Amino acid sequence: MSLKRHFLILLVAATSAAALSACATLQRGPVGNPAVPQPAKAVDLTRYAGLWYEIGRYENGFEQGCEAVTAEYALQDDGLVSVLNTCRQGAVDGPVKTAQGRAKVVPGGDNAKLKVSFFGPFYLGDYWVLDRADDYSWSIVGEPSGRYLWLLSRTAQPSAPTRAAIMERAKALGYDLSLVREIRH
Repeated sequence: MSLKRHFLILLVAATSAAALSACATLQRGPVGNPAVPQPAKAVDLTRYAGLWYEIGRYENGFEQGCEAVTAEYALQDDGLVSVLNTCRQGAVDGPVKTAQGRAKVVPGGDNAKLKVSFFGPFYLGDYWVLDRADDYSWSIVGEPSGRYLWLLSRTAQPSAPTRAAIMERAKALGYDLSLVREIRH
């Protein structure tokens, strides 16, 4: 077997293992919403771009122990959206951990449904902006399995009425609020 062919087989095997691992990671955690609704509003990606603070989430394996979590989105010339997730491991002043990825719009989803990739060319993750404030000051993000939920705000410490409104909206969308982990900033 040639070295080039051997390398190609190893690359395919490694890529397949990474993809299967990613799929397994996506299936962890309890279902907090057995009937995830379709996104409520279209999304203007230009307005959605920028820095978001995670104020609450369903715990998941890839954010285990993360505090002070932010997500920054930017539109790229090729039509994709760059994604930079940042967290502090273990505490608000803990070591910084980042994950870079990209997202592409799902056709027919009014820019509220995206597929995300943190693994090369594989767009495995669903990212649905289920609802958002009219002024883009907060958003509720989920995906079809109901195992993941992120509550996002443009400020690290939204006011008590704003936080309550986000939680009430998530509840109205069918999410079990007892599973929400508040994030410290």
